[in-house]
Parts: sequence; C-alpha cells; structure tokens
Amino acid sequence: MTDFSIPKFQNAAMRTGEGDDARAPLKKIDVDLPGPDEVLVKINWTGLCSSDDALIHGGWHGVGVDMQPETKGIAGHQGAGVVVSVGDNMHHKWKVGDRAGVKWVRSICGMCEFCTNGTDELHCPNQKISAVTVPGTFQQYVVADGNYTTRLPEGVEDEEAGPIMCAGVTAYTACKRSSVRPGQWIVVQGAGGGLGQFAVQYAKVMGMRIIAIDRGDQKRELCQRLGAEEFIDRTLSEDIPAEVKRITKYGAQAVLVLPPSKEAYALAPNLVRPGGTVVVVGLPHDESVIAGATPKQMVLDRLNFVGSVTGTLKDVDEALDFTARGLVHPILTKGTLAEVDKYLELMHQGQLAGRVVLKVAQNMNGKRS
Repeated sequence: MTDFSIPKFQNAAMRTGEGDDARAPLKKIDVDLPGPDEVLVKINWTGLCSSDDALIHGGWHGVGVDMQPETKGIAGHQGAGVVVSVGDNMHHKWKVGDRAGVKWVRSICGMCEFCTNGTDELHCPNQKISAVTVPGTFQQYVVADGNYTTRLPEGVEDEEAGPIMCAGVTAYTACKRSSVRPGQWIVVQGAGGGLGQFAVQYAKVMGMRIIAIDRGDQKRELCQRLGAEEFIDRTLSEDIPAEVKRITKYGAQAVLVLPPSKEAYALAPNLVRPGGTVVVVGLPHDESVIAGATPKQMVLDRLNFVGSVTGTLKDVDEALDFTARGLVHPILTKGTLAEVDKYLELMHQGQLAGRVVLKVAQNMNGKRS
C-alpha cells in the first residue's frame, strides 16, 4: 500500500544568485500544509522549459516578469503527482490518492468577468502563477488550488502529464488559435524543441499539413517522425520564405512563432499567404522585439496576428485526452530534480530534442508529528 504520510521537510531546487550566475541547487525546506480550499500534491515528475530558464536567470526582467519573493526562489510550473492531503472544503472534489497536475496558472478568482465568461480565465487579474507569484513545482510537495488543479486521466503517465501542463497545452491552444483547417498548411518554427514537438503532434492529429523549421539532422528526423511533411533547416536554407512558397504555392495558412527571437518574429509574416495568421507564442527576453509587419504588408495581405498563452482548464483536459487516446506522446529526456542546472546548460547549447522531465527525489527523513 502506498505511504502518504507527510514529512516535515522536503527537497526543493531553489534559486541562488542572480542573472547568468544564478543556480538552483537542492535545499531542505519545510513542507507546507493545504488550507481549506487547497490540496497538497506530492510531485512525482516535473517538466523543465525555457520559461524556467528565464525566471531563474532573470531573462524576462526586461519585460517585467520576475520571480517574486513569495516564490521562495522555487521555479517549475508543470508538475504531476498524487494528492496526499485535502483541505476541509475540497473533500467533494478530491480524495487522498487522486492523481493531479499543477500548471503555470495555479489559481484564478472564479468571480471576475474574465473567469465567468467561459473563455478568458487566463486573464483573471487575481490569478496566481507558479514560479512567479507562488512557489513552483521544483519541490516534492506543492500546495495547489483545489478548484483549479487538473485531474489526470487514466492512460497518461506522470512523466507525460507534467509537460502537458505547460508545453502540451500551450502548443495545443496555439494550434487552435491558428484557425487552420484540416488539409491546410501550418509552419512550426522551432519544431524540434520542447514546445515544437508537441505542436507538430497536435497539428498532425488535427489534420493540418506541417512544415517544420529547425536546425540539424537530429531535429529533422524527430520532426518527420512526428508527422511533419516538410522540414527546412534554418541554418542551411538561403531563402526560407521561397521554400515555403515552393511547397504551398502562396504561403502557409498560419505560422506558430515558438522561438523567442527577433529573427523568428521578423521571418514569420513572410511565411504566410494573404489572409494568413501569425500566432505569437515565444516571449522574448528583449522588450524591443516586436511581433508584426509593415502596415503595407498587413493591409495589402490582410494578415492576422494573434497572441496565445498556455491554456484554460478545459484546454488542458482536451490536451491530456489526446495522450490518453494514444495520439500524442511527448518526446522526453529524463533527469532528476538535482540536475536542473545541468539541463538548463544543455538547453542553452541547443543540445536537447524534445522535452526535459525531472524525477523528484524521495521523501527526506523526519515524520510530521
């Protein structure tokens, strides 16, 4: 029988230092208990992504997004595990032993216009965000909102569910925001990365035809294996827009801009046909980077630019369902919570294909009295 006793202490990867010199070594901290409307989730696996890199190293400081003191320096926003304690007001929804996922948006107020209109909960002005305003999932035990924590379905392993809480639902929602219909073309920039590999899979099962843009033979093989019809190596191509038009005649119906780079955003509007859509996803570190085109190009080509940020509670359920039905499976590189810095460095070097997930360490000694 599984032991759900809750220890007094736990391991957490906590930021020390600032900027490029920041690191996230393991430290011993207290385990907090849930309030009446909360649950305590024991994290089995947590994903690692470029957002964690930006938060730990201050890469988003220029655009006004930083880890607040309330986070205790604990990053991570894509955890999966099991409920080990239930707040007094949540017994109608959760029981000990239920599997749960913790997301980028940790909680919403549930009462404002954005929360109640059925589509805009991600804009709740009172939302709490993992690793930005509350401690993230780089710890063994996370206190989570009982009303906004995701119930994990059968058929989805924890190591798969963790990345779907962030990269999976972000890619899925971006594909929906593209408005590309089955049989139409979509370009995925950064297709071989942690976010891109999800986008290729979701686009495929949604009936889209995919042109993947990335670099290197490893990512070419990955993208083609996941369902991309065409692959353009951005380091070898002399004219990417011309290649896209060669494949599609007039350009793609949409492009997903996943890399947070000036070059990706400058290229994007030249990859779509008149009436096409540029889906803005990657958040650059440099506030001067603009998503857009010249007024002439936007007017004459009637271009659409739409932003896309993670997904709603319903979007997460839909994204998980694709995996439960065996249609989408993240390509994973597995490590441990003690290796956060190692995998962030490999990310900087561009040596990671797919998504990194970290196994969270076992309980520390010290039972709660």
